[in-house]
Amino acid sequence: MRGNALAASDVTGTNARLSVTRLRLSQFRCYAEAAFDGDERPVVLTGPNGAGKTNMLEAVSYLGPGRGLRQARLADVDRRGGDAGWAVAATVSGPVGPVELGTGRDPSSTRRAVRVNGAAASGQSALADYVSIVWLTPQMDRLFLEGAAARRRFLDRLVFGFDTAHAGRVSAYEHAMRERARLLKLGRRDDGWLSALEDTMAGRGIAIAAARRDMAGRLARACAEASGPFPAAGIAAIGQVEDWLEEVPALAAEDRLRERLAAQRDDDAASGRTGVGSHRSDFAVRHLEKDMPADLCSTGEQKALLIAVVLANARLQAAERGMAPLLLLDEVAAHLDVGKRCVLFETLLGLGVQAWLTGTDRHLFDELGEQAQFYTVADATLRPAA
Repeated sequence: MRGNALAASDVTGTNARLSVTRLRLSQFRCYAEAAFDGDERPVVLTGPNGAGKTNMLEAVSYLGPGRGLRQARLADVDRRGGDAGWAVAATVSGPVGPVELGTGRDPSSTRRAVRVNGAAASGQSALADYVSIVWLTPQMDRLFLEGAAARRRFLDRLVFGFDTAHAGRVSAYEHAMRERARLLKLGRRDDGWLSALEDTMAGRGIAIAAARRDMAGRLARACAEASGPFPAAGIAAIGQVEDWLEEVPALAAEDRLRERLAAQRDDDAASGRTGVGSHRSDFAVRHLEKDMPADLCSTGEQKALLIAVVLANARLQAAERGMAPLLLLDEVAAHLDVGKRCVLFETLLGLGVQAWLTGTDRHLFDELGEQAQFYTVADATLRPAA
């Protein structure tokens, strides 16, 4: 430490910094309009509860594929009393230089509109070619205690950062699964149609499971090698499909899933759910020092494990892709002691991460000094801090 600023480490293995340098919001949550013009440094947003800090992070989260950090319905993001659908536009700098990204709710359809450099994109998965985003929010404090769906989404977002095609595979798998469930519910037993959908689910599902297993294994190694105040985490992608991949080659696992889906049509029709597939997998995390599953750890330990996983992912991306992801860290600093907080900031700066951090107390971020951009949020207005 020197003065009130952290000493920036050399960014090892990075060639470019992924950063949002311009952001425009329209009719988004509490914001009628909002503008951010900055640089590649971390962004600190401070202000009272309810001022709109998390909404700003949510807007940034829509620069990647998916339903954003709140998993909201598109219409629910519209500003109350607004007269149009919400929109987010940004200039994002990365390895290919600056790119203009835009997204928002298209009132004429149920889909999210996406534009890249002014041209309409075929879908959200196009965003994964330009942006990798990972977030931690207070709602994720229960990630290890609640259902597996949120944990799968978390793992999938980590995979997106290395395998941009993963977003498209997940979307195609889920679409085929919904269509198959609809046909079974309606009693339409067209074997050709169902077989085509099951073939899509088998091919995409095994690819999804393989990507999750690979990601979990690499994260586990990165976490085990890390040192510092955050706990070492054991990580695994688990489930029936993952077990098959342990036993047989991928093509044989694909055949097995296809056969199992066909055999379970009657059961799935009766239950209204698909009983086998990669949608039933889970993301298991373990506190290695205590040899304890994350769901049995204390709340503080669970948060520390999540941060350890996120930092391991950032290190992997920096080392393997030459660029760390954007990190959206909502109210994370307030729950860390001084030692952990300083290590977190040092790691972010050392990896060249543009993190967007929120808090009610600006002094929690004093160690960042001039190596961060400070903004205040009040009454749905964003302003550079004095």
